[in-house]
Amino acid sequence: MTSLKSFIKAIRAAKTIADERAVIQKESAAIRTSFREDYSDNKVRRQNVAKLLYLFTLGERTHFGQVECLKLLATSKFSDKRLGYLGTMLLLDENQEVLTLVTNSLSNDLSHPNQYVVALALCTLANIASTEMGRDLFADIEKILSSSNPYLKKKAALCAMRITRRVPELEEVFVDKAKLLVNDKNHGVLLCGISLIHDLCDNNPETMVPQFRPLVPKLIKNLKVLSTSGYAPEHDVAGVSDPFLQVKIIRLLGLLGAGDAQASEQMSDILAQIASNTDSSKNVGNAVLYETVLTIFGIEADSGLRVLGVNILGKFLSTRDNNTRYVALNTLLKVIDIEPTAVQRHRATIIECLQDVDISIRRRALELSFALINDQNTRVLIRELLAFLETADSEFKTNIISQIALAAEKYAPNSRWHIDTILRALKLAGAYAKENVLSSFITLVISSGEELQLYTVQKLYSALKKDISQEGLTLVGVWLIGEYANNLLKGGSYEEEELVQQVTEEDIVQLFENIINSLYATEVVREYVVNALMKLTVRFSSAAQIERIRLILQANASSLNVEVQQRVAEYNVLFGYDSVRRGVLEKMPPPEIREDLSKQAEKAKAHKKTARIPASHGSTTASAPSDVDLLLDLTGDSPSNGTTATNSAATTDLLSDIFGSSGNASAAANTGSANTGSAADLLSGLGGSSGPTSATPPAAKSANQNILDLFGSGPSPSPGTPPATATTASDLMNHVPADAYEAYNNNSLRLSFQPRKETPGSVTITATFQNTGSSPISDLVLQVAVPKSQKLQLQALSSSTVTPGQTARQLMKVSGAPNTNVRLRLRIAYSVNGGEVKEQVDFNKFPPALL
Repeated sequence: MTSLKSFIKAIRAAKTIADERAVIQKESAAIRTSFREDYSDNKVRRQNVAKLLYLFTLGERTHFGQVECLKLLATSKFSDKRLGYLGTMLLLDENQEVLTLVTNSLSNDLSHPNQYVVALALCTLANIASTEMGRDLFADIEKILSSSNPYLKKKAALCAMRITRRVPELEEVFVDKAKLLVNDKNHGVLLCGISLIHDLCDNNPETMVPQFRPLVPKLIKNLKVLSTSGYAPEHDVAGVSDPFLQVKIIRLLGLLGAGDAQASEQMSDILAQIASNTDSSKNVGNAVLYETVLTIFGIEADSGLRVLGVNILGKFLSTRDNNTRYVALNTLLKVIDIEPTAVQRHRATIIECLQDVDISIRRRALELSFALINDQNTRVLIRELLAFLETADSEFKTNIISQIALAAEKYAPNSRWHIDTILRALKLAGAYAKENVLSSFITLVISSGEELQLYTVQKLYSALKKDISQEGLTLVGVWLIGEYANNLLKGGSYEEEELVQQVTEEDIVQLFENIINSLYATEVVREYVVNALMKLTVRFSSAAQIERIRLILQANASSLNVEVQQRVAEYNVLFGYDSVRRGVLEKMPPPEIREDLSKQAEKAKAHKKTARIPASHGSTTASAPSDVDLLLDLTGDSPSNGTTATNSAATTDLLSDIFGSSGNASAAANTGSANTGSAADLLSGLGGSSGPTSATPPAAKSANQNILDLFGSGPSPSPGTPPATATTASDLMNHVPADAYEAYNNNSLRLSFQPRKETPGSVTITATFQNTGSSPISDLVLQVAVPKSQKLQLQALSSSTVTPGQTARQLMKVSGAPNTNVRLRLRIAYSVNGGEVKEQVDFNKFPPALL
């Protein structure tokens, strides 16, 4: 068997991985053989354990040497114990069963007369102590903490930290001992004692912080002694007296002063003194100052002290050390909401960081720059960010454009500036703009007046004449020029390099033809251009240009893009129906600004509190956006929602306009109630509110039904419709037939379905809710989705509140191909016993071929 030195040399001399593996395997086998032999020479055992420790550093398997480490612990020789404890710490952890054999050795060595043997046991216990070991040995640690040996007391404090983490119920045992450690004069003991107190307060702040808060004056005194003491070679680091202990005390003060105005006031003076007098030219001083700033913003400090903390971070930004600047930017980002005015004073320095070589600093400076934007500095900061966008890395550009769009929408002084800002961003990096940025810009232009629409179209036309490589700019330009080409022609000109250029119908068609035939024409761009060209046929008056557009469209009839093929085929048919074409391609109305779902829910709840108006079966509501593709279909396809689209929705689907989906620009009529079976609603998971309903005039309702009947999808009246009022339990037994199918039964709510076939391909289903418990059920909402091959009409719930023993009913009508199965996906939401319940159920227990 070779020595450790020879073994290391052999491994380093291996030229290939295979040679190295052979050396390791050979030596491991020799070590295993040596372990199996009965020998009493500890020198050989030490050599084998040393080799195992080296193999451990190489990542090799060393578990077979654990018992040998325990044998070394049992010897009386210090060198053997030292190597045994080192091997125990490295080769074992708290989850090893062998660890139970170590407890006895640790107990014996913790009471050893030699302090260095005790120190070995303390180090091992602090590294691998398990819950059982902590319960068995905490008394020994408590005894050492009461001793007068500072060398052992500091190690015992760290052991106490480990034990309290593993056995939280022992925290109270070490509270009094930890308080005594704060009075120790030894810096090592004081450092470890404060670490123990901080750990106790951090793990159990509710109980421990009030117990240690009386120590604040003593901690302040120790900190003042450190900050004002002269040169001490034993503790001085780069001119700062014991920075490690200062940082520990300041961090503990921040924990004890949080939420307590009195304690915060006591420590304000010493924090201001340290912030003002600590040398910031060295990294050691910056570490103390950084911890001071964190404590200032963590306690109940006054405004002047917080401004001082922000100024320290501002000094950090002017240093040349990248780590210090990164820390400053990261901290300023956290405190900007607390002291926005003070952070604004360092705006110029933050903007300079955008040009830093370090990408991490640029990223943090960019986030902080966006957080700095407000009503007063919008123009300045957006201008700087646009300048940075021009030279920014590709990974930044998408985020920059999105954030600029959000800031412009929130803080724009006027619509003209808002439009100019987005246009400049699209010119610089339009290829990186997300779809939501483009759609928001188009919405802004549509909602603006005719003057701004003309201005925007002129700017876009001029930009596209110069550059069509930015996809985002091309998309919004093509869409808006196609929509407002008559405005551009009516204006008759645009500015290019301060020269007025005339615009004709031929120029616009030529521009679109250049775009669709260019190398930058992606599939999306081609789809946009095809739609825009078709719009131009009702905007132009020249028959020659309309014919030219028709030929361009015809040339794309064989496109490899299926979407373009389909649209061209539809548009060729539309050329034969001029009256229909003009109606279909008329200008888009300004979109309805939808509120956030959370705001909708809040408004609905407020409405229900003030006046609960029952919804009638004939009420209608605006349809949700077409998010049906987001819902998993019951048959692997996208589901059909519980709304019936009007003619305008079908027209929008025919256009498949800029958003690339069948979402309609105006609200589509719905034959259901507020509790529609919309897939979007089913996904949104709104709480207990069915949302506001809007009454439909009888004439409009009749017209809608006539249109729907024309396509064979209108709702037919169902005889025997149950009354729209809650019934008693006895009535339920009389009215619910035996062929009802139970779909849900939980939390005192039972839902059953009774199907009734109307005609081939159509079935009416009565949903009956019964409260089987003793508590009322409120805010009841049923949302339903069916496969895409079927259509669903969902009427209003008779009552959203079901008291014990009563019922509520809701009708739905499912239509589709005859002799097919009916399957439903249900989302049920309600409130019972003060808690909200939301559950989703797939129901397929109807008889086969129900339709």
